[in-house]
Amino acid sequence: MLRTPAIRTALKASRPFVTRLAATPNYAHIIRRAESSTTSPDKEALKAARKAQDYLNHNWNQPILTYEQVKPKTTSPSPLTFSAIPPQDAYLIDVREPDEVIQGSIPSSVNLPLSVISNSLHLARETFKAQHGFEKPKTSQEIVFYCRSGKRSATACDIAKRNGYTK
Repeated sequence: MLRTPAIRTALKASRPFVTRLAATPNYAHIIRRAESSTTSPDKEALKAARKAQDYLNHNWNQPILTYEQVKPKTTSPSPLTFSAIPPQDAYLIDVREPDEVIQGSIPSSVNLPLSVISNSLHLARETFKAQHGFEKPKTSQEIVFYCRSGKRSATACDIAKRNGYTK
């Protein structure tokens, strides 16, 4: 019986001390931040890497093409069709999966699924041609990616830019 009143009395006695601790500002984090203002070479390298990554993420200004702009590219022969003709200046690449391409595609396009595009752009030219059946685009060639809704083609554009493709 005496245990409950003793606990209540102890809690009431400690409340002003706990309240005082919570209300007292602690400036230790400001002091630590001021002491760590000197940067090491590792931090500078990390900062430069983040800045370069930010540049890649925010500096992609390639246009979104309309139907009228893409239609002339569809009438030119595919690099698959005429191997005697040198590869065209522009590639029309379908980034949908093969089961979606079966439903229909643009006749002069080539299929390079989004699921394999990042690994494929790192391949050597001969390996790329053996694996996909068409010449690997040069980094200076124009590449037009397309898919059903545009989301995968935007992702493919980002992947291509990160791999050095400029057009």
